[in-house]
Amino acid sequence: MRAAILTVSTSVAAGETEDRSGAVLAEHCVAAGAEVVARDVVPDDRDAIEAWLRRQAAAGEPLIFTTGGTGFTDDDVTPEATLAVIDRHAPGFAEAMRAESTRHTPMGILTRGVSGIAGRSLIVNFPGNPKAIGELFPVIAPTLRHVVETLQRERGVRTPGH
Repeated sequence: MRAAILTVSTSVAAGETEDRSGAVLAEHCVAAGAEVVARDVVPDDRDAIEAWLRRQAAAGEPLIFTTGGTGFTDDDVTPEATLAVIDRHAPGFAEAMRAESTRHTPMGILTRGVSGIAGRSLIVNFPGNPKAIGELFPVIAPTLRHVVETLQRERGVRTPGH
């Protein structure tokens, strides 16, 4: 499995703060058996987010994860950028993560993260809080290998057991 990670943060992109959420997300990807093939930072800018997501999907990266930009402020535009890129919704990932988040804090309902499929890539938005990533990644981790196998399968060809 390969994963690409994008941290969406104006302060990280400007070098004012450290990218702790991207580092935690990368650690969880590796622990789940994924090779992190891209890890970048962009400011809270919808065009920059969209362009990065499109490049990774066009490159065929099967797992694309974002962190940050999923809240309620005017510059939190990661979900909108993701929705502009995906071809099909895959809401179960975001729904399961939001449900798990509310087990840890009532503020979990405030994340607007989305999930969907762009070509043969799964895109999932994570919150920008490293602690939240640690709580939420284990929710989706057991499904990732199957997701990659399913998305990479040739149309109409089934593998044994699927």
